[in-house]
Amino acid sequence: KQTSSILLLPANVTNCSTNPIQCNTTKITNERLQPERYILDADASAASWTPGVPAPAPAPVVEAAPMETDIDENDPLWKAVLKIANNDTDKAQRMIANPDTLLQYPEIAALMAGDDVVMEGESGEADWEKVDAVEAVIEKTEQMNIEPPKPAPVPAPEPVEEEVNEVVADDGDDDDCDPREHVNLVFIGHVDAGKSTLSGNILYLTDNVDKRTIEKYEREAKELNRESWFLAFIMDTNDEERAKGKTVEVGRATFNTDVKRYTILDAPGHKNYVPNMIMGASQADVGVLVISARKGEFETGFDRGGQTREHAMLAKTLGVTHLVVVINKMDDPTVQWKKERYDECIGKLKPFLKSCGYKIKKEVKFIPISGLTGANVLDEVDPSECNWWKPAYTKAENNTSAKTLIGLLDSFQFPDRDASASVRLPVLDRYSDRGTIAMGKVESGTIREGMKVMVMPTRNEYKITGLWAGEEPVKKAKPGENVLVKVHGAGTEDVQKGFVICSPPYCRAVTKLICELAILDMPDNQPILTAGFNAIFHCHCAEEECEIVKIFETTDRKGKTNKNAAFASIGMRAVCMVETARSVPVDTFSHQPMMGRFTLRTEGKTIGIGKIVKLPPKKD
Repeated sequence: KQTSSILLLPANVTNCSTNPIQCNTTKITNERLQPERYILDADASAASWTPGVPAPAPAPVVEAAPMETDIDENDPLWKAVLKIANNDTDKAQRMIANPDTLLQYPEIAALMAGDDVVMEGESGEADWEKVDAVEAVIEKTEQMNIEPPKPAPVPAPEPVEEEVNEVVADDGDDDDCDPREHVNLVFIGHVDAGKSTLSGNILYLTDNVDKRTIEKYEREAKELNRESWFLAFIMDTNDEERAKGKTVEVGRATFNTDVKRYTILDAPGHKNYVPNMIMGASQADVGVLVISARKGEFETGFDRGGQTREHAMLAKTLGVTHLVVVINKMDDPTVQWKKERYDECIGKLKPFLKSCGYKIKKEVKFIPISGLTGANVLDEVDPSECNWWKPAYTKAENNTSAKTLIGLLDSFQFPDRDASASVRLPVLDRYSDRGTIAMGKVESGTIREGMKVMVMPTRNEYKITGLWAGEEPVKKAKPGENVLVKVHGAGTEDVQKGFVICSPPYCRAVTKLICELAILDMPDNQPILTAGFNAIFHCHCAEEECEIVKIFETTDRKGKTNKNAAFASIGMRAVCMVETARSVPVDTFSHQPMMGRFTLRTEGKTIGIGKIVKLPPKKD
């Protein structure tokens, strides 16, 4: 009678032909089996067991224990594979059993690279070097002594986003970048000097505004009894600005020439809107100081209390490297393109601009124009109206050899822009559009789509997933570009005005700093500056309340230094410590000038301008 049975063999029995037990099942089944004679001791070997000899009594049945392996739980490779498998041990063992597929995971490839395995892409060598990497993975998995499981489908690699290093070398790929240099122009000056009219006329003359739109603005200006304001309506877009004839917010517009790309920043001229003007000037490369030559208007703007002085000083403080002084309204009936009036205005401006720190022969240019008619803006003024201008620019009088304003702007060079430095992008504003979009100007470095950055002062790391220069999507942006940056994973509360997007080495975020401060003015009720003085700290796009904590020394106008000064007054320079209410991302002036300049304002006045000379030591 045949009896079905299961024969249990020890794990080390691998070849039936070498054992006393015959593999011919007919011999086993034809004989009446006695189970007690065939019970095997798990610890006994096949050689020591003899058929027919009674075995010890059967042990109680014990549930099979989980398969034990010689896995070292501290092994870096095992940890990496276990992490990919989401801490699923069985899945990790199956993945280890198929080492050929492990190199599909960047984490495993990076780990093997740490074991002196050369991977393709790190050295740029040929593909054959991948063989060594595969063999190294196989060898490492075999050392872990995991019993190979039954063949199973190889799991598909989990998608891993490829990260770009924080500092990416310039690959020279400028296919998506306009080769023309980008320049920010800020139009500054006293109220009613003609800044908006000049800005609008530049856009019209460069074919950025069509004739039909101009005719529409002419009708609207005539209805308001302001016929000469129609060009200003191009920049002043809201009803309040048009009704009052005063710019409130910084207007933005772009135009191009054959040499450069320009962004116009039309700053407000009224003293109530100086903080807005500071925001515009902080992004500018070139300042256009608009002066009205009309009799009485120049004097009003230049005298104490006028905005001509404050705007010129702030522009220098905020990093404007070139200043173009345009003497506007030369076609006015009180002027009629007279050279005497032009020379009078220049004669009063030069000493003041020199006192602000400008190098007149290198950094300041003078040119007469008419913003309303466009004379000397894009085309040279008719010699019948102004017969002295051509001989003047031919001789390069007043540092100007260009015959028009646009030609003069095209001649400027900006050698200090370092595209290989660390990224510094102060945030001017931000908004939400399928993610957080930050707006600002690239002060240094090259920002790229896909790179990892840190936002100071929060120290949060994010990834750049979108980049636009103007309205055009680009892959990278170099210094001087106004950009929109999509910050992946950040909310609008994580990227605020005054924050700085940067790459290593990161800028500092501090609440205390030591600075050199020039005292320009003081409030009427507090004529001297002492410890405990409060003001508003303006640095790049940041605004923060601050306090003068300590004055170390002062220097008066004669150059006499007082090491134990208790106060400073108008005209003095002081070395002092400033403490801000919240941390502000800054840098020293010697390391990053744009991040090291600041202005102090209070009660509608600019109290002082300064530069940061020392920051607290870094914490461990």
